[in-house]
Amino acid sequence: MTRALTLLSVSFFAALASARLDCKVPHLGGGQDDGPAINAAFKRCAKNGKVVLDKYYSVDSLLFTTGLDDVEIELSGTVQYTPDIAKWSPQSYYLTYQNATTFWFLSGNNIHLYGGGTIDGNGQVWWDTLRTSGSTGTAGGSSTTFARPVPLTVGNATNVVIENIFEIGSPFWNNFVYQSSNVTYNNITINAVSYSSSPTANSGTMAPLPKFSVAEIYILDGWDIYRSDGVTITNSWINNDDDCVSFKPNSTNIIVSNLWCNGSHGVSVGSLGQYAGETDIVANVTVHNVSMNNAQNGARIKVFGGNPSPTSTAGGGTGFVKNVTFSDYKVTNVDNPVIIDQCYDTAADVCAQYPSTLSISDVHFINITGTSSGKEGDVVVDIECSAECVDITATGTSITSPKGASVYVCANIESEDQLDFNCTSPSS
Repeated sequence: MTRALTLLSVSFFAALASARLDCKVPHLGGGQDDGPAINAAFKRCAKNGKVVLDKYYSVDSLLFTTGLDDVEIELSGTVQYTPDIAKWSPQSYYLTYQNATTFWFLSGNNIHLYGGGTIDGNGQVWWDTLRTSGSTGTAGGSSTTFARPVPLTVGNATNVVIENIFEIGSPFWNNFVYQSSNVTYNNITINAVSYSSSPTANSGTMAPLPKFSVAEIYILDGWDIYRSDGVTITNSWINNDDDCVSFKPNSTNIIVSNLWCNGSHGVSVGSLGQYAGETDIVANVTVHNVSMNNAQNGARIKVFGGNPSPTSTAGGGTGFVKNVTFSDYKVTNVDNPVIIDQCYDTAADVCAQYPSTLSISDVHFINITGTSSGKEGDVVVDIECSAECVDITATGTSITSPKGASVYVCANIESEDQLDFNCTSPSS
């Protein structure tokens, strides 16, 4: 083949590879449901296509976009879900773990979602109903009678990049990574604001944020990762009232970096060991350069205690947490800057009789600095294991409390020699 023909062939196949079928989704207006048009666009452009969402879309039906292969999604407009609890509860997609459901199930291979647009969960009605009813269903999640769907779930997917997106008003978790691999989130802004009550934070005051306020609600995690491998979350801003990021069962090879979190429950390994008879694993996690503000927890591991019941949904699961590093972690006004709780949500007498059967080892805290809120008095580190924790290290720790000289509580650690502070036993 001549050089000219070779270059022509290369150019032809490059052009073929780059040619994408564009599916631009129209906006119906007048309160009509744009969901069917969005689903239809994804079906037309499911292979080597591009879906353009550049308008305001009112979505009143489940977005079930599966089987995608090499698809771009340009979201420069707004996807807003209707606040119809009676309709969404049965029609949102059920995801098994902790009874979670979702508005949008995004699935396939080689997916890129970007564009500077907004996903609006329209959560006020769910928040207000939760305040009135006090019910979130069973096992810490949604239910088919009162679903609070996740605005976007990446599920059964590989090689996904989501970047430059705003997420507001989630009824429940903001993002769910479900049974997926190689998923990256970059430059995501998450905000949960309630307009129907006075703003409060888990740790008290929200004075540093006059423009934004955290809703008086529960379980508004920024990200939950479940049965997934190779997940990266970076360069993002999160204002919520539960975990900034949570590593649920079987999360492996995770990188979290460059986050600003406010009002949250921390970056958390867990909760794990909730279900008796199941094995939960979290391994190879790096959390780096996080600013945690006005929060309940900072760097956190939470594991249920044991349970005698073989059908328990409140502890008794097995497994392990291994190779987890929190580094360059700045805390400001945080109740528990560093915490390992191996009796999470388990009564003390039950946990004493039935210690956790999920082991914790190879956990490292490097350069954790800043201030506690003083809610726990002068305690700034609380590492309490019900079964012995192994290879727990801390270097560069510098945390102060407004209530006095810093106290570091430790219990049932194999060796305290690798900690750069002196441990105090828990009080009775």
